[in-house]
Amino acid sequence: MTRNGNRKLRIGLVGAGAIVRTRHLPGLQKRSDVEIVAVSNSTYESSEKFSRECVPEAVPMQNWPELVALPDIDIIWIGTPPYMHSAVTISALEAGKHVFCQARMANDRAEAEEMLATSRRFPHLVTMICPPPYGMRGDLVVKRLLAEDHIGEPHTIRLQSFHGNYLDPNAPAHWRQRIELSGLNVLSLGIYVEVLNRWFGDIDGVFARGRILYPDRQGYNVIIPDALSVLCSFANGAEGALEFSGIHAQATGDRMEVYGSAGTLVYDFTADTVHAARLGDRALHEVEIPRELAREWSVEDDFLNAVKSGGELRPHPSFEDGVRYMRVVQAVADSRARNEWVSIKS
Repeated sequence: MTRNGNRKLRIGLVGAGAIVRTRHLPGLQKRSDVEIVAVSNSTYESSEKFSRECVPEAVPMQNWPELVALPDIDIIWIGTPPYMHSAVTISALEAGKHVFCQARMANDRAEAEEMLATSRRFPHLVTMICPPPYGMRGDLVVKRLLAEDHIGEPHTIRLQSFHGNYLDPNAPAHWRQRIELSGLNVLSLGIYVEVLNRWFGDIDGVFARGRILYPDRQGYNVIIPDALSVLCSFANGAEGALEFSGIHAQATGDRMEVYGSAGTLVYDFTADTVHAARLGDRALHEVEIPRELAREWSVEDDFLNAVKSGGELRPHPSFEDGVRYMRVVQAVADSRARNEWVSIKS
């Protein structure tokens, strides 16, 4: 692949909902070296509305395959729910386009692995999955603490992610509760498995239980859990207890506790703060996140700079990273279905 030099990168949006509008569009529009030239949303009317309100120069399109086939587009930016990710990604790569894909990666492990296999057929094309914002700011500090054995060998990892968004029994099913749109993804499971993988390595086994508090949502039968508990083991020997819920009233936020042979590490994801203590300390203390180590949201720049580099840069999360967490998502679904421990093999 040749470098793009000063030529503007031309982007086609497939999916243009709230996440694209509020999180990605500002980062794309601040750059003078890219332009959004086409938009395909769930309907032509919504594509036209998004184009009119946000990118008047872009052409609204009815069908995403026609957008992907446009010869003068460099990048397909996928902002749809997971059920479309695999089909759009594979079509885009086969059409010679770079691909940015909104998380979660796919419906299930098989689709994620097919996406990865296709990307390996086109190594000159840049691919990236949207990373979770949780833990981003303190990521390098956590990695440094672990590398310096600040808490010794981690042996127990507890994570809680609670909210009350699904407590209203009269509310319609959110798209994340609809398996035909969200696949096997449950609550924030995949998001936090991605974070844990980054800090502690692979999860190699799970036992999971789920609960659906309100299965009937205005005539729609919900089968994705409203609450999920996962016992897991890590390849490094640590054990984990992960809890997720959309039915916790007055939930206090998301939090991870890591207990090691020489101390404790706590990440408050809601406050974006890190606390730690070593054996002998009287209490946990806040760990400073220096400005030079604090990671800020630079997702759009990371991907676009990689494309502009001609393949010399490879952004993360990669499709390999995505498959790692989708293996756990699949194993959790299998464990719930079979009510047994499921080992995870690569």
